[in-house]
Amino acid sequence: MFLKLLSLFFVFSLISFPVDLGAQSQDKKVTYKKARALQTSTAKKIVKVVEALERVDEEGKEDPDFETVKEILNELLEKKENLRSYDRSVMWNYWGYIYFTEERYTEAMQAYRNLLAEPESTIPLRVASLYTLAQLNFVNDDFEQGVKVLLQWMDEVEVITAQGWSLLSQAYFQLGADKKTESEKLDFFEKALESMLKAVQTAEIEEYKPKENWYVLMAACYSELESRIGKDESLYKQLGIYEILVNLYPKKMYFIQLGGIYSQLSREVDYMVTLKAAYQKDLLDKQTEYLTLASLLLQNNNPYWAAKVLEDGRKKKVPVIDEKTKEEKILPVVKDNEKNLKLLADAWRMAQEMDLAIPIMEKAARLAKDGQTYIILGSLYLSEDKLEEAVLAIEEGLKKGKVKNSSQARLTLGQAHFELQNFDQAKKEFRIAARNDDKKIKKTANSWIKYTENEEIRVKNLALRRDYIQNQG
Repeated sequence: MFLKLLSLFFVFSLISFPVDLGAQSQDKKVTYKKARALQTSTAKKIVKVVEALERVDEEGKEDPDFETVKEILNELLEKKENLRSYDRSVMWNYWGYIYFTEERYTEAMQAYRNLLAEPESTIPLRVASLYTLAQLNFVNDDFEQGVKVLLQWMDEVEVITAQGWSLLSQAYFQLGADKKTESEKLDFFEKALESMLKAVQTAEIEEYKPKENWYVLMAACYSELESRIGKDESLYKQLGIYEILVNLYPKKMYFIQLGGIYSQLSREVDYMVTLKAAYQKDLLDKQTEYLTLASLLLQNNNPYWAAKVLEDGRKKKVPVIDEKTKEEKILPVVKDNEKNLKLLADAWRMAQEMDLAIPIMEKAARLAKDGQTYIILGSLYLSEDKLEEAVLAIEEGLKKGKVKNSSQARLTLGQAHFELQNFDQAKKEFRIAARNDDKKIKKTANSWIKYTENEEIRVKNLALRRDYIQNQG
């Protein structure tokens, strides 16, 4: 593309346009034209330069002959004093291109400065050189000088492009990041934001989609300007930008950023919806992301979806580097540890999927270091009338120890024995629970003791009556 532009430039350079736009140099007022004509001898050499740059190989691929180009340009350089100013500016333009291609940026910058110093350089050559010179200053981390050159380009160019505003914004942002005083930093971040807003507006006029990194830089500016514009204003401005980004450029990082802003604004439902959207696009790949989404779903009464999210996290495999061996392993995103399994089991339980909850809680209980998970498992068994399993699980939990409320566990165990009609064992468990200082537990335990005693008598009477009837027969 660049070579085609060079060819077109050469053709138009032979046509004279006596247009005076009143552009100014740094030293004195100079009138620049849109185009000038090369001397015949120079024009012939430039034609050869263009042909050498546009050379292609047998397969039709670009194969520029840089050696020939440099030979011709050196010939012009040796006679530069005898050339007209415009001819020299064309020569410097090609030298700048050659140096730029060879990544000899210092020499390229000097070539473009030489071009700009020529009083007969044309407007197209000047504005192109100024823009490239600004970029080269940025490459050399000289952002202050780059900004000066870019602002000069803006003064001389007929129309400031969206890309030009974007480049200026990026330079201002870098200057802000480099400054030491807070006031200077914020001033440059404001300039960066203002320039990028103009870039987006200009892009809309030019009818093309603003680039992804433009929005990212604007969000960064609003974040940096928090102390000047206020936290809420900063968050709301970033919110609008990330809402655009997730629609135009749906990448994980933007969903996470957007969700984080919703969280800071206490918009938990929006936070949940954003994370869920990322999950449905299969963008989540960290355990914390799956756990956060599952927790938000549970908080918003969506236990089934919470369980599905956790199950998918258990199935999804990602490469992980072992910190000790430095070897890469493929592991599930959501690990099967006690905490995660209990969360999953709770989600299935709340979703009334007990057949799915119990096996998960069994696995969690086996992994647990204390007995609390076995107590929870026992309660699940009891709710499903799996009485013997409930007794074994609660007894295992009490045996393992570190139970949060052993008296409550004893009550549950007593109830399981009661349902099995193990009345003596049931009363034993209730009496142990009744020793608790908590009046509510004590009262409940004593009530169960009386109820068990009455039930025991009732069952015995039924048995006696049954035996009497059988004997009478």
